[in-house]
Amino acid sequence: MSKTRSFKTKVFLFLKGLGMGTANKVPGVSGGTVAFVLDFYEELIYSFQKINLKAFKLLFSGHFKLFYKYINAQFLILVMGGSMFSYFSVSLVLDFLIRNYELYVWSFFFGMIIGSIFYISKDLNDWSTKSVISIIIGVSVGVAISFMSPARENDNLWFVFLCGIIGVSGMTLPGLSGSFILILMGNYVLLLVDSVTMFYKTILDVFVGDFAFIHSEERMRYLKIITVFSGGSAFGLVFISHILGYVLKRWNQIVTAVIIGFITGSLGIVWPWKEAVYKYENGNLLRNLNGGKVIENYHRYIPDMTNKETWIACLFIIFGIGILLYLDFYTNKKKQQ
Repeated sequence: MSKTRSFKTKVFLFLKGLGMGTANKVPGVSGGTVAFVLDFYEELIYSFQKINLKAFKLLFSGHFKLFYKYINAQFLILVMGGSMFSYFSVSLVLDFLIRNYELYVWSFFFGMIIGSIFYISKDLNDWSTKSVISIIIGVSVGVAISFMSPARENDNLWFVFLCGIIGVSGMTLPGLSGSFILILMGNYVLLLVDSVTMFYKTILDVFVGDFAFIHSEERMRYLKIITVFSGGSAFGLVFISHILGYVLKRWNQIVTAVIIGFITGSLGIVWPWKEAVYKYENGNLLRNLNGGKVIENYHRYIPDMTNKETWIACLFIIFGIGILLYLDFYTNKKKQQ
């Protein structure tokens, strides 16, 4: 699937990766859904599948150009580069918006996910009993995950590696929020907030030539954690992609039906009208390294329709849906040209 791409296409791929990475960091939003909607999901899975024994034989035998072409490296570098860059750019802006305009941000995401259900449903051509049952199963699992209680934080490196495998699943499984799963596993703050913050500080220190962090036990602990987590994520991307490639090839319509159901069932996670339930330990409110309160879960409620903010939030929902409808219109128009 390796191909020659124009500069414009490369820029768009990078931006798509940026969107996927940003979505993957937000609890309740799936990077895989972004990949599905922006029409690079199948190539993403295909490319990760190509990281196999044959690829390593090409690499270790010195056939670098063949290796680069075989694994569709240009695509992976652009998409994953954009995804990684988002953690130090767009994600920081998103964190600010969630802190200050939480209701409107969740409303926008809620609308986009509703729109994505419509968008993905168009790929389901088989509305047989099997497909309907698959949708029901997907909805049931999504709803069940929405109401699970989170575990306690665990920095055991084997568990961190497992978190990497499961957390990255949001990139390859549309509808499954890797960030929300990490909240349930108790390690969201440790892995996606505190460790990323320490890694960011370390990059800045290295950039200015300050290596004093080497003697900091706390800094080295977080660097070790994020290294193991990244290793688990890389392993998870390749491993899950191989399974998904096999499943999609043989049961495409059933998988699509499960994805539709799962995204629908997980709407409760991004329900805009909710209050954070913060985590306490020994009666003290826990905070992350950035000073933010550690969220344990959410209490959801029905909005007050007499409130002005509620109607503004509804407009953001409509805006989110509208973006997906426009994307659908743009895609169909492009195909007809």
